[in-house]
Amino acid sequence: MFFFDPRYMLFMAPAFLLMLAVQWYVNSTYRKWSQVPSRSRFSGGEAAQRLILRGGLHDVNVEGVAGNLTDHYDPRKKTLRLSQGVYRGTSVASLAIAAHELGHAVQDHEGYAPLRLRAALVPAVNIGSYLGWIFILIGLLLRLPELAWLGVIVFSGGAIFALATLPVELNASAKAKQLLVESGLILTEDEQKGVNQVLNAAALTYVAALVTAILQLMYYATLVMGMGGRRRS
Repeated sequence: MFFFDPRYMLFMAPAFLLMLAVQWYVNSTYRKWSQVPSRSRFSGGEAAQRLILRGGLHDVNVEGVAGNLTDHYDPRKKTLRLSQGVYRGTSVASLAIAAHELGHAVQDHEGYAPLRLRAALVPAVNIGSYLGWIFILIGLLLRLPELAWLGVIVFSGGAIFALATLPVELNASAKAKQLLVESGLILTEDEQKGVNQVLNAAALTYVAALVTAILQLMYYATLVMGMGGRRRS
């Protein structure tokens, strides 16, 4: 059966294990540095406001949102949304995450090309993630390799999106580290170490997402290639 193919686990088990390991590392790193107060005593929300003024991003707003690690920047509304733990927290982790999300606002302000590319890919990826596997399934069931390969191509948008996301996130983290030091919000080498660990851990989630997307794409491609072999026999 297509949905219970044991080969799926052969491809995806490493991805699942990687995602679990990365998630554990992210959570443990965040817990560690969320218990270390910054010497500047600024909360994540206050730090974001200070960096906004320093960077001249006067059209960017900051607000708190519910949830844990639900922090993100909304380019459509020019709004930085920080989870309550980050928005109100004065820890090294709070400053790191707030500055990272503000890094996306800086990218938006500067017209950072990879950010625009990623935004442009969103509609195609949303459609492809829904239609891709349907085309593959119909192609396999009806022995239509052209349709199945079309599904693989459409589905590949997820892997392309994950690849396009990496430079955006790494650049935002680099900007965050620079902003925190130059603004005086991070004062000691130990605090810099904490910021680096938090942001590097977060970056691993995007690496894991890329690996997962590639392995899933490889699985579907293998299915379609196997169909061609069965057809010749």
